[in-house]
Amino acid sequence: VQLQASGGGLVQAGGSLRLSCLASGFPLEHYALAWFRQAAGTEREGVASISSSSSDSYYRDSVKGRFTVSRDNAKNTGYLEMDSLKPEDTAVYYCAVRPRYQYSSRDLRESEYSFWGQGTQVTVSS
Repeated sequence: VQLQASGGGLVQAGGSLRLSCLASGFPLEHYALAWFRQAAGTEREGVASISSSSSDSYYRDSVKGRFTVSRDNAKNTGYLEMDSLKPEDTAVYYCAVRPRYQYSSRDLRESEYSFWGQGTQVTVSS
């Protein structure tokens, strides 16, 4: 049972990256998915979430209009498309899941997400 985040890298300000979160060993369709990030010296914060059916999603204010969360349950994979990246988006990004019946779009507390992947580093240069 594993969540594997990938797709991070170094990009210039204004650029784009697409993160992927591959679930293995369990059906991702049974879970809501969220992305979190943690910049050096700061606490981890929720970035975006999406329901199991993709019918509902939520973004923190600072990424609205720039980031898009999506998923392909047939591929057991979630995504975070990040456009117009800013240096302040630099962080380690994590994906996490919670059971679909527990999903509340605006609730991006870490404690509500029970299973986590390893992080992928995103660095945005100015």
